[in-house]
Amino acid sequence: MKLINGIINYIGKNCIQISDEHFLKLKYFNSFHKKLNLKNPQTFNEKLQWLKIYDRNHQYTQMVDKYEAKKYVASIIGEEYIIPTIGIYNSFDEIDFKKLPNKFVIKCTHDSGGLVVCKDKNKLDKNNAKKKIEKSLKTNYYYCGREWPYKNVKPRIIIEKYMCTKEQKELIDYKFFCFNGNPKIILVCSERFSSNNMCETWFDDKWNFLDIIESSHRVDKTIKKPINLSKMMEFSKKLSKDIPFVRVDFYEINGKTYFGELTFFPASGFERFEPKEWDYKLGEMLKLPDKKISDKNEK
Repeated sequence: MKLINGIINYIGKNCIQISDEHFLKLKYFNSFHKKLNLKNPQTFNEKLQWLKIYDRNHQYTQMVDKYEAKKYVASIIGEEYIIPTIGIYNSFDEIDFKKLPNKFVIKCTHDSGGLVVCKDKNKLDKNNAKKKIEKSLKTNYYYCGREWPYKNVKPRIIIEKYMCTKEQKELIDYKFFCFNGNPKIILVCSERFSSNNMCETWFDDKWNFLDIIESSHRVDKTIKKPINLSKMMEFSKKLSKDIPFVRVDFYEINGKTYFGELTFFPASGFERFEPKEWDYKLGEMLKLPDKKISDKNEK
């Protein structure tokens, strides 16, 4: 198993060109110790792998680009729900830190993980920040898990307004799992920077607690229902219309709703749910499209 894992990591890191289907079958078997069923997928994870290969709507590329997605979402729900952008850059050296506010967030537009949170500009380690961001800029996130929407996103740096308040030192993510245009499951991520691992707490669309546990994450049953839950649900429906599956993320800051991001493949479709039956329950909620849009249909 270590040998297979090593091969998978090598292929991903070195962008070796093998078909997405073969790569995903290899990685899926290594993750779940069973074959990936693409002919008749049943679980949520299996169906996400199917969507990677057969649901390649070109608009998805804009929707996962952390800069372009803001324009897309603003056109649907309004500019007032978008976290303000301070600047967009092609390289770290283009950033003029003298013109930046004391607090801000630096991230890359094309991946997941290239993030620097600055709470005091005078204490920011620019060398470490540069190393992290430049490493991210050189990485094509698509090759890690063959998440097709990321393949052609232009690697850039975006700096956003720091949004936390004195009362709310860390943002809480409200992640709406939308199945065929309907938000049915809500994942709440809190205490993201805690030394005891982040909390991941699951609810249904009526805010009833669900007994889902993911890997080593903790659960916080004291999480309160957001004031703007109904508005988040409304926006999730609008943003997920005509899409087999997409996760729509929001924040609630000072009683106001802000858009976070759009995600088509949570955990890249390799999440280990406990109890395992939830992989099947979520899979039942996701109805795959009849029409396949794959590489053969691309121009």
